[in-house]
Amino acid sequence: MSPDPVTAPEPEETPAPKPARRRVRAAPPAEEKKEIVPADATVVTTEEPATPRAPKRASLDPESAKLLRLRRELDRHRPLFVRQAAHRYYRIGRDESWRRPRGLQSKQRRHYGYRSVIVRVGYRSPAKVRDLVPSGFRPIIIRTTGELEKLDATKEAAIIARTVGTRRRLTLEETARRLGIHVLNPIATPEGEE
Repeated sequence: MSPDPVTAPEPEETPAPKPARRRVRAAPPAEEKKEIVPADATVVTTEEPATPRAPKRASLDPESAKLLRLRRELDRHRPLFVRQAAHRYYRIGRDESWRRPRGLQSKQRRHYGYRSVIVRVGYRSPAKVRDLVPSGFRPIIIRTTGELEKLDATKEAAIIARTVGTRRRLTLEETARRLGIHVLNPIATPEGEE
């Protein structure tokens, strides 16, 4: 018996590939009708004045900016200063602390080539930018709003002290946002920033 041509199953078609998703720009807001206001009329706005935006980087003079770049380059080539016997004992090597080797027969103190290098003054950063954070700000520890208002927003950034509680911390962060001061350790990120 041959299959009936009317009831024979049709070969399955492969589904067409889905078109790639595209990002669609939001339509511009519809223009509202503008009222003609006489020149001598006073305009009252209910919106709050725009708060200054906290800068992401400090404004530095060219010499300091150059030294900051130099410090970044020096950091890249600076060796890890490992304590003597840090590979042997977990309690010595875990926190990356440094203690100078003082033993009379210490190979590290005597600078044997197969031992790790010891801390020396030549590895330091330039003095002018030594206490700056990588973004160029000078960090200032803050506990009250009075201390916050004394900061120079273009050169200094706030670090909220660890002893400050959450409620006062949020108040300090809001005040810093209003004043346009960069906070280095925020717990709340403002809307639109990430």
